[in-house]
Amino acid sequence: MIINERPVRQLLTWLIKGTKGGKTRAQIITNLKDDPQNANQIATKLKVDYKTVRHHIAILEKNRLVVPVGDHYSTVYFLSELMEENYALFQEIAQTKNANKRIIKMAQSTVQKSWSKISSTPESIIGSRSHKLL
Repeated sequence: MIINERPVRQLLTWLIKGTKGGKTRAQIITNLKDDPQNANQIATKLKVDYKTVRHHIAILEKNRLVVPVGDHYSTVYFLSELMEENYALFQEIAQTKNANKRIIKMAQSTVQKSWSKISSTPESIIGSRSHKLL
């Protein structure tokens, strides 16, 4: 039962978009949605170091998005009830991140192209401006 979506949205936005490891955490959440797994299985599937997976799982667990079941090495991780209820919100946030990256890359490309045009002919630009000033 979702009482207030805003704190969950803020939490997911920070964990997925606002931090360096957001992409890895999003991949872990997506994988656990379909199939509960242990850290080694997640690391193998994502082709990421085991310690990296353990680090991100600890963050997700601390924020009550993942629930551990079992002993230390045989621990299997499931999405929490909170995460299950807000999975559509998670997908929206994760997709927004990808859209933002595309927009940023397009903007960077445009700036680089514009800069290369300007910097490739500095004399003609300076010369034409100085000519108009005189």
